[in-house]
Amino acid sequence: MPVQTLQSRPLTSEGVLQQSNLRWCFGFFVISGFCGLVYEVVWVRLAMATFGVNTALVSIVISMFMAGLGLGSWGAGVFARRVLADNGPKALRLYSIAELMVGISSIAVPFELRLGRIILQHVGSFGAWQSSRYYLLAGIWVAVTLVPWCTCMGATFPLLMAFIRQGARSTSDRSFSFLYVANVLGALVGTLASAYVIIELAGFQGTLYVAGALNAMLALLAFRLSFSAASTPSIKKAPAVPIPPPRLYGLPRHTALFLLFTTGLVSMGMEVVWIRQLTPYLGNVVYAFAGILAVYLLATLVGSHDYRSRASSTPPGQSASAWSLLAIFAVIPVIAADPLLPLGDQSAGLRLSAIALFCAMAGYLTPLLVDSWSSGDPDRAGTAYAVNITGSIVGPLIAGFLLLPSIGERWSIAVFSVPLFAIAALIALRRSSSEAPLPKTRLDPKVRFALVAVVAILIFSLSHDYETRYSNRQVRRDYTASVIATGQGFDRRLLVNGVGMTRLTPITKYIAHLPLAFMSRPPQNGLVICFGMGTSFRSMLSWGIPTTSVDLVPSVPALFSYFHANAAKVESSPRAHIAIDDGRRFLDSSAESYDVIVVDPPLPPEAPGSSLLYSTEFYDAVKRHLRKDGILQAWYPEAGGDAATTASVTKALMQSFPYVRAFWSYDGFGIHFLASMDPIPVPTSSVLAARMPSAAASDFVEWGPDATPQQQFESVISRELKLEDLVAQDPRVPAMRDDQPINEYYLLRHWLHYYR
Repeated sequence: MPVQTLQSRPLTSEGVLQQSNLRWCFGFFVISGFCGLVYEVVWVRLAMATFGVNTALVSIVISMFMAGLGLGSWGAGVFARRVLADNGPKALRLYSIAELMVGISSIAVPFELRLGRIILQHVGSFGAWQSSRYYLLAGIWVAVTLVPWCTCMGATFPLLMAFIRQGARSTSDRSFSFLYVANVLGALVGTLASAYVIIELAGFQGTLYVAGALNAMLALLAFRLSFSAASTPSIKKAPAVPIPPPRLYGLPRHTALFLLFTTGLVSMGMEVVWIRQLTPYLGNVVYAFAGILAVYLLATLVGSHDYRSRASSTPPGQSASAWSLLAIFAVIPVIAADPLLPLGDQSAGLRLSAIALFCAMAGYLTPLLVDSWSSGDPDRAGTAYAVNITGSIVGPLIAGFLLLPSIGERWSIAVFSVPLFAIAALIALRRSSSEAPLPKTRLDPKVRFALVAVVAILIFSLSHDYETRYSNRQVRRDYTASVIATGQGFDRRLLVNGVGMTRLTPITKYIAHLPLAFMSRPPQNGLVICFGMGTSFRSMLSWGIPTTSVDLVPSVPALFSYFHANAAKVESSPRAHIAIDDGRRFLDSSAESYDVIVVDPPLPPEAPGSSLLYSTEFYDAVKRHLRKDGILQAWYPEAGGDAATTASVTKALMQSFPYVRAFWSYDGFGIHFLASMDPIPVPTSSVLAARMPSAAASDFVEWGPDATPQQQFESVISRELKLEDLVAQDPRVPAMRDDQPINEYYLLRHWLHYYR
């Protein structure tokens, strides 16, 4: 994209200098936007590893990130008005300091998050998981960690606007949109580069170092530019004359701030909804989420660029019709997400493109509103942008904790579109008397609004929620996911956000019975991480031992009875305990030791965050809760993964435990890894069967495929795998670590056969 000037006019020698400074500012904000996006993505992931993979905690992190941006934008705007009114070079130096501080965060934030994890581990029952106290403590620590650094990020907009205003006062009325375009462009590049290249090559910490180095480079360049700008006569120090903001659409002046709050709330709230709506079609992988964000940013960039190209010739008040378009564009994703739409199997890109029109129109209106309100004044721009960010904080919270759990994706979009239709109606019914009459070729605003309202009603009347594709179903929704139990008999399935997690299969019985039978003494208790259909939990309880099962999604255990007729009886056992928790955080906060711990991570093997259940750090946490002769059973669905992930998981287990064995599942779908701090001898199948209580033996053969426990065990222990052979599938790949999620980031490996 070519660098846009703020205003087209013949260039004097002074104008040439201004143009040069503007190009520098544009470049600064492209890189700054790149870094900001990288920080947001990586910090969210580091916080997941620290505080738990939980929607509430992710929302807290994003809210604190956005709160810091808003605080910095507002505070720097006030500072620019009071202190920097006549000193552009000083504003640029302060900008360079802000960028330097942001760069330091690449080192400081990971350390601060790890410290927070240690602190929360020592608060005991006061910070029990899912309690309001836990969220309060986690929120306080996230705020202490992120808000100061994000405040520096938010301050960059007003500070650079102050420099532009003093250096090119006559052309600075639309300086916010000028920087906004650059920022969105940088964020788009940051999304694509981090998700598709940098994280796979450098890991999360290495990616932060790249961003930190770029921030440091910006700081040095800006600091150097401030001295050349100070020695240039083009820096005018005439006092600015405040210009009251215009009355847009004939409405009160402060309505612009309300509109900015609304666009922030709706756009970010709907982004949360889109992720749930589109996951069944795009897949539960990090590239799906990166794709949604990339389309969002690309369309926003197109819209903001379109505003910039029209701004000099089109007064802001003539954008009234854009609000009706924004409202109808908001409901188009409902059509694209309809499961009954005959788009075929290759429809992911088409469905994803449905969000582009709304994002482009929001990208057009947001800089228009800020420019109109601020007229290039850093103080007003900082306030306006902070108001927009405040809406961006509120929207995801409403979507994740109120709308999605109660009414689902389709009607959440309906609720978010209501304020847009209300604004469009208000503007259509109250045209300013100062506006020129409409050309005869254009529809009357009232007629246009009536048409889009009718179309929206038809869309919601004729569209369907995703679960309607299944005739037999039970649906549960919560703040974490939408969960569907469907099917009959042995064909029953469990889907989370439209992605199949598990089915009724003997594999889930092996997951419990195999490690329990390998114990040379009677086991005393067990832990199941990932509840699924509850089969492994049910099988472990058949041994007559206290059993705890942990699952992240509250709605998953709630569907236990759909899959097992005796679910109520199993749950009522005094030995049974179900915890709604992140499995890793549960281990961090528990003091219990177990004879057997079994882990059945979610499908697919590439699922976002799943590496946190395969990494060496996770296995270290398991060891702290496994008795010396205890056994970990780690299930890996090898048929759904790739050679590199298989080798990486195997290496992680071998580095964590001195004794590891691996067995093909009875049907060859995946691998049962057994790991322990003590040797794991392989008894005969008859010995394994003899160790089982009668209830456990009956449970084991309930679904076959063989008639006796001995035959069942033989079909697996006869298929032992050599660990060296698993590693040899890809010997160059490193062991799975939190910082190197080999299974989640794989495109370079698949496309180019490239290895770090």
